[in-house]
Amino acid sequence: MRPLFLCGDGGYNLPMDHPLIDLINKRIADAEKDGAFDNLEGAGKPLPRVDDPENEMMNRIIRENGGVPEVVSLKREIADIRASLAGTADRTERRDSIAKIAMLETRLGIALAAHKRHG
Repeated sequence: MRPLFLCGDGGYNLPMDHPLIDLINKRIADAEKDGAFDNLEGAGKPLPRVDDPENEMMNRIIRENGGVPEVVSLKREIADIRASLAGTADRTERRDSIAKIAMLETRLGIALAAHKRHG
């Protein structure tokens, strides 16, 4: 009997009938017998909880490559412009900075609203 596979929604799929599934299962069983899965990092510990299991792989790749959520990057950019604004006396430069802050705050509001809607 072929094994059942766990779906992203926590349910189980019917047995997979992919032509390579038997080969894949055999290789996994052979690796288990050979001890390939012994002493893996985190063995015996529960898997870390994730808030968004469907997108966890993408989120992990983004995190590992220094990516941050849009809300975070917008807040940082606003803070940087405000800090530079404090030391600027030029009226044109101040006006441009204030306009940029207003635009970024609008984008931040949109991003926060989207986050609240979609979690």
